[in-house]
Amino acid sequence: MHPRAAEFEERARERYGVDVEVLEFDAGTETAAAAAEALGCETGAIASTIVVSLAGGELDGGLAAAITSGANRLDLDAVADHFGADAAEMGDPNRIREEVGWSIGGVPPICHDAAVPTVFDPTLTDYDTVYGAAGTPSTVFAVPPERLADLAKAAVVDLTE
Repeated sequence: MHPRAAEFEERARERYGVDVEVLEFDAGTETAAAAAEALGCETGAIASTIVVSLAGGELDGGLAAAITSGANRLDLDAVADHFGADAAEMGDPNRIREEVGWSIGGVPPICHDAAVPTVFDPTLTDYDTVYGAAGTPSTVFAVPPERLADLAKAAVVDLTE
């Protein structure tokens, strides 16, 4: 197993008291479509974690995370509105790596280095099991969506186009 995936597994156990089973794929799972193909599931069952930067408002300059269904596209204006910001834009990859602790393509929905406010796409609850990144672009873990929202301390809000 990749060292970062093993680190994710350990963090999940230590921080949340959950044992996750990391699934690793040679082909990679950088995109929701690739992950769904590797897993043999619908794209909608992929829980993509997108980190955005907020401008204006109480969280000015801060980061927020959106856990969205791989079948949906994140509405950045809706994210900004939800957090009372003037705008939201995709987070800078270097800043995400430095502050959240994971690289784009493998950002898990939990186990971040810093606490970031998080929102959760309600369409993920259409599935019994969803799959989130496990710290690398080629690893995922399975979890019931309601449990994932709870672990991530995420507000369930429709922020998709």
